[in-house]
Amino acid sequence: MRNLVLNRRTALSAFAGAGAATLIGAGAGTSRATTPASLQVSAFAAAESERTRLATTFRGSDFIPTGRYAPPGVDLTLTVRPLDGVLPTLHIGTYDNHHESAAQRSPRNYPLTTGLNTVSDPYGGPVYLRFAGDGERAQVTFGAGSERMAVFELGKTPEGAFQDQLDARASAPWVELVSPYAIVTVTREAALLHRDQDHAELMRLVERVIASHAQVSGLDGSRPLHARKAGRYHFIEVTKVPTGVGAYATHHFNAFPRAYLDRLLTVEGLRDRGWGFYHELGHLHQQFAYRPAGLTEVTVNIYSLEAQRIFGQTSNLLTVSPSTGLNWFQSALPKLGADGVNFERTFSAYEKLVSLRQLELAFGTGIWPELHRLIRVENPQSDWQTGGHLRYRAFGTYLSRVTRHDLTDFLLRKWGYPIDSEGVAEMAALGLPTPPVDPSTLTE
Repeated sequence: MRNLVLNRRTALSAFAGAGAATLIGAGAGTSRATTPASLQVSAFAAAESERTRLATTFRGSDFIPTGRYAPPGVDLTLTVRPLDGVLPTLHIGTYDNHHESAAQRSPRNYPLTTGLNTVSDPYGGPVYLRFAGDGERAQVTFGAGSERMAVFELGKTPEGAFQDQLDARASAPWVELVSPYAIVTVTREAALLHRDQDHAELMRLVERVIASHAQVSGLDGSRPLHARKAGRYHFIEVTKVPTGVGAYATHHFNAFPRAYLDRLLTVEGLRDRGWGFYHELGHLHQQFAYRPAGLTEVTVNIYSLEAQRIFGQTSNLLTVSPSTGLNWFQSALPKLGADGVNFERTFSAYEKLVSLRQLELAFGTGIWPELHRLIRVENPQSDWQTGGHLRYRAFGTYLSRVTRHDLTDFLLRKWGYPIDSEGVAEMAALGLPTPPVDPSTLTE
């Protein structure tokens, strides 16, 4: 599993917290809309402004689900009334970075005007609104041309009503599960394969995973800077993933192929075997400043480990490799401090993660929320052109600051992190004491 960018890098009480939408007339009914259905939506911060605030690598989703599907080539009519002078935009389709049709790799967007709008999309798909702002309201009323999808909304949709929707709305090929911080968008075929699940429990588990990642990220609401992300996270079934990739993360969404859905759409799978889900969501929480390429698939798993802990799972670091008969602590520790040790070349991905777990064992898991908050406060500038050596330098200095100890011996001499001489000097200039216990000796 990896994160993709540009197709290469892995890539309402509740509603009010994630972009308000109140739907009128959304009962099971028939699928084709024959009477208007209205949504009142409230604007919230755009995905890019939230990415900047949170200092993350990727933008999260800022879509507002409508529960509607637009068939290909059919005129969809809707009337927009901007209650506070600001207009939303309409989006049709899903993200799918590796779809055979380039035109279907992202939703198509349609600007809206006040009053009656008519939109026709050549490919069709789920209908979303995007509404950037600060609490402004708009009313959107759907007329002819769209269909209601089967939608389960946590806290609002009884299981029996959702099951009725799955049968009654068969012409809409997509199904959505919605909760305060999540949209799960899958094909109807996939939803039917796992229709026997307790969907309320499933979405409660999704919310728990997202909350665990927010905790690691220090999103405690102690000040506006540290509030949780506006809008939901979007988890989408995709047609294909690159060879060797089980799922991926990139701007706006996490992608899961059909083969992964037994872990996304089942209670047991998500709770007990959901590492891939925890991992991909983690990519949307990684901060740019201290994430060189060599740590992309390492620091992401501080979030995965936390999700395992909340579910009482045995840590993946304690699983035994069939090739060595050792767990990842046992295989990594003998290599520490050896001549020529090099973090990027000496260790496997899970062995690299051991170094972060050792820091948790030495200083507590609270170092990660503190690190995330510090980065948001100081806002060190970083983007795709920032050199990896600068990010490794930031990794060393910021971690030393939040642990309040000099980590030079641990990071450079024991683990061989490639922190350059300027980074070493910056760490030394902090004047911090050495750790009372050598973190490199710690194990679970």
